[in-house]
Amino acid sequence: MRIIYKRKIFFIISGILFLAAIASLSLWGLRLGIDFTGGTIAEYTFKNNRPQVFEVRDVLSKEGIEDLQAQLAGSQEIILRAKTLSEEEHQKIVAALGKGFGAEQLVENKFESIGPVVGNELKNKAITALILASILIILYIAFAFRKVSRSVQSWKYGLGAIIALIHDLTIVTGIFAVLGHFWGYEVDAFFVTSLLTVLGYSVNDTIVVYDRTRENLFRSAGENFEETVNRSVNETMARSINTTLTTLLTLIFLYFFGGETIRIFVLSLMLGIFFGAYSSLFVASPLLVVWQKLGGRKK
Repeated sequence: MRIIYKRKIFFIISGILFLAAIASLSLWGLRLGIDFTGGTIAEYTFKNNRPQVFEVRDVLSKEGIEDLQAQLAGSQEIILRAKTLSEEEHQKIVAALGKGFGAEQLVENKFESIGPVVGNELKNKAITALILASILIILYIAFAFRKVSRSVQSWKYGLGAIIALIHDLTIVTGIFAVLGHFWGYEVDAFFVTSLLTVLGYSVNDTIVVYDRTRENLFRSAGENFEETVNRSVNETMARSINTTLTTLLTLIFLYFFGGETIRIFVLSLMLGIFFGAYSSLFVASPLLVVWQKLGGRKK
């Protein structure tokens, strides 16, 4: 497949997705959950049969109580998380649960306000850590690829991996801005965890493709750089597709059967892994050829 020779098509697709993600984040931003904003947490014990999360949500929804996160805890407990609630709203929840499942078997363990789990200090530290990690990735890859820097300077391999990473994370967060605006999807601490996981996956997948390029540069003295990169992408494509598909199949089952509490986490992982595989093949590698041709023109 002449993937590298058709790189303009893939750059246009990525550019459109990237700009759309930036626009959605600028217009709507992310819909933050109580892990970021703070709110109210309530814990209830059911003496006999504990209902499922969807049953609790259905009962509360019938009483007009929305925007609650419910999760199972322990053997008989259910935890509810919501924005800051008044005492009137509190009593409304207790009444709805008692009406739906029987007041005699319901025990309220706690009802209290909590601050944000992900505060400004933690967010600032996460950004700092991400910047430092990006710099270290570039330096390490520059060292690892120092022997193939004749066509493209070795540090540009690291820069290509970081650009692909930014591409993936921006598109995923942009999609969640759309989902939050139109369908009420909220991001929480699990979403941050999924982005960090996507970060590692994206860089790893890009390095696998780059490493094959490095091997082929030593073996194929007669090929030009563009031909070598194109062959390397084709040789690693089957591996990338197989790895991505098997991972996505597992995540799809988790999304539908893993429960409400991890659904955002799993969805963001699915999106991130898909775009991570895409960017490794169709963004990061073509960038090497662009830089090589620009360097040749300057010379």
